[in-house]
Amino acid sequence: MSGTTPTNPGQAPMARPDTDPFTSLRRGMDRLFDQVLGGSSWGAPWGNLPAAFTATGVLSPKVDVAETPAGLEVTAELPGIEAKDVSIELHEGVLTLRAERSAERKEEDKDKRWHIVERQSGTYLRRFALPFDADPDKVEARFDKGVLHIVIPRPAEQKPQARRIEIKG
Repeated sequence: MSGTTPTNPGQAPMARPDTDPFTSLRRGMDRLFDQVLGGSSWGAPWGNLPAAFTATGVLSPKVDVAETPAGLEVTAELPGIEAKDVSIELHEGVLTLRAERSAERKEEDKDKRWHIVERQSGTYLRRFALPFDADPDKVEARFDKGVLHIVIPRPAEQKPQARRIEIKG
């Protein structure tokens, strides 16, 4: 069985990792960050910061991206965020998710000594290059209990019209 691409019964074959545009994009970004950060994995130079926290202070939400015959489905975890603090933009084939989370703790409280502070505040940001030209007016998004769901439909296929070609000579 070596050399075969695994499949799911009743479904189309899975994209090979070396041809999947999202896997390729992720690998490229990982290589870029490894070069910029001196060959270490994300987050490592800053000690015990969570892996989702980058050098720029931007949080990277966990996402799932699924390709279907109808288009793409993107699901992002944005815990502690309200819908009013989330923005989605589609521009020149790039989907941008952005959300703001504000700190809840008050530093001026003199009677509190913080021992552990793991809850983060800041900007969540993720960008994805889409594998097709999507119509921004047809993209749908909903937000439920800290989870953002985005559906990006494929554009309608333009069917080539048959045309009779005259033979000369």
